[in-house]
Amino acid sequence: MTAGPTVLRSAAAIREQVTAVQGAGRRVGFVPTMGSLHAGHASLVDRAAAECDDVVVSIYVNPTQFGPAEDFDRYPRDLAADCQLLARHRVRWVFAAETAEIYPPGHATRVEVAGPAEPFEGRLRPGHFCGVATVVCRLFQAVPADAAFFGAKDWQQSLVIRRMVTDLGLPIEIVVCPTVREPDGLALSSRNAYLTPQQRKQARSLSAALRQARNDWLQAVPVAEIAAGMAAVLTAAGVAVDYADVVDAESLQPLTAADTAAIALIAGRLGETRLLDNELLLPR
Repeated sequence: MTAGPTVLRSAAAIREQVTAVQGAGRRVGFVPTMGSLHAGHASLVDRAAAECDDVVVSIYVNPTQFGPAEDFDRYPRDLAADCQLLARHRVRWVFAAETAEIYPPGHATRVEVAGPAEPFEGRLRPGHFCGVATVVCRLFQAVPADAAFFGAKDWQQSLVIRRMVTDLGLPIEIVVCPTVREPDGLALSSRNAYLTPQQRKQARSLSAALRQARNDWLQAVPVAEIAAGMAAVLTAAGVAVDYADVVDAESLQPLTAADTAAIALIAGRLGETRLLDNELLLPR
């Protein structure tokens, strides 16, 4: 029977472990998560294990990236199940942070990122990316890994983290890995568990809208029409659309040329559950 990963609660303990193996010449990979792990997280762990000698996974539901009306209290938490999943992969340590390790008593510092943090999620969820950047910065201090692995499903988040790492000169490589999907195309997400059977069927429209966008992009359909087409697919399926757009893949600003990589971004709501997805569109 495969032994599970070592669970550490304190920043000092995980930092000591990581720096010790790095001193012996080993490369450490890091997968930050909020738990409720699924095959998408496992794919990040496998990528980290393929590129590194040792892997750390953090599990911490970060309160500062949730808005007042969002799902912090009901966000699924099951550390035992998460560790059981990770035992089947090459994970050496789990950093199950206590809140005091991330936000010390009297904490008064936040990391603010502009640029890629401003549109879309930044506009709809004020303070969200401040919470993301702050917790990730704190995690990188606790886990001074060589590389950190994130999923492309949260494309805007990955841009925010890359911007922060560059601007603050943090000595860590950011690796963005492909989105993992269900057989019907729905991107894996911990929030999929909130969907009713009917909503789960409706949620297929997200990947359907993105497939249509990719085909339209290859056919040189104008960007505004591609965006409108995605919104129409979502609306027809009963998804309340927060946004559907095609923008520059790096800046998230409106496209100024067709020979640059673009990203189709969508977000919408089914009942109280909010889902987002994207599709990278290569230069045409």
